[in-house]
Amino acid sequence: MNARPRNPRAFDSTSPPYRGLARAPTRPVALPGPRGCSPLWRGAPSALRPARKSCPLELAVHLRDAVALLGRFPALAGADLDVARGEVVLLRGPNGAGKTTLLRVCAGLAAVSSGVAEVLGVDLVRHRSAIRRRVGLLGHATYLYDDLTVTENVDFWARAAGAEVADGRRALDRLEVASRLHDLPVHTLSAGQRRRVSFAAMVARRPELWLLDEPHAGLDASGRDIIDGLVREAASVGATVLFASHELDRADDVADRTVEVVGGTVVTAPQDAPPLDAPSPLAAPPSEGVASDA
Repeated sequence: MNARPRNPRAFDSTSPPYRGLARAPTRPVALPGPRGCSPLWRGAPSALRPARKSCPLELAVHLRDAVALLGRFPALAGADLDVARGEVVLLRGPNGAGKTTLLRVCAGLAAVSSGVAEVLGVDLVRHRSAIRRRVGLLGHATYLYDDLTVTENVDFWARAAGAEVADGRRALDRLEVASRLHDLPVHTLSAGQRRRVSFAAMVARRPELWLLDEPHAGLDASGRDIIDGLVREAASVGATVLFASHELDRADDVADRTVEVVGGTVVTAPQDAPPLDAPSPLAAPPSEGVASDA
């Protein structure tokens, strides 16, 4: 795995992979630094300001004994995780371990019922909706509107984040989405093309925190290389990347470090450990008809 020093500087939305994208017509956003709060928080209601006492300012993600329920089932059962700004962290683990739930918690889409959960200085237990414009989630769902064209979809998500229309067009170019596809309805695209469009919609929003669930799924070799390059570029300008993947050989080349998610908890993974998906020779065969996914 390639080691890369973490970049503690403020998030720069004008650098790669955001180079060429117009700056949104809002005040500039920088991650909190050691001298004080990010400009995003100046003048904000005191209830929304970063909780400095519990979350070190250099952390993008701070979870302590975090519990998230799916119905009555604890999909996260006391998870502890710290992710520094500019760090690329790989989540690995078997299906149903809680990886997707952890990403959804960090995106403000899944509620934390107890414990501490702070992302970019925002207390997700009390104000999880406040984080959604600052993070980008690429999950199994595309979040695209089938009847809208490629361009209309990306423009919609760019505007929703306060970006400009031109940002979406440039993001499509970065993902090498062919121009002949731009005016086609999304429902006519292949799975790989839809995946590229989804990623372009996320890049156009210029998120400070990238949350990627199996980002290489459905992509050809060229698309996978593009994603890896964008992840490296994003981290180099201060964005943080937290992603789940079963393609460990490829993911290890991109990640700064790996953590394992086991039974809704997070543990540090030794780099030479076998993947958790590999069955143990001593394990009993799984029950038929039982499947789960996190």
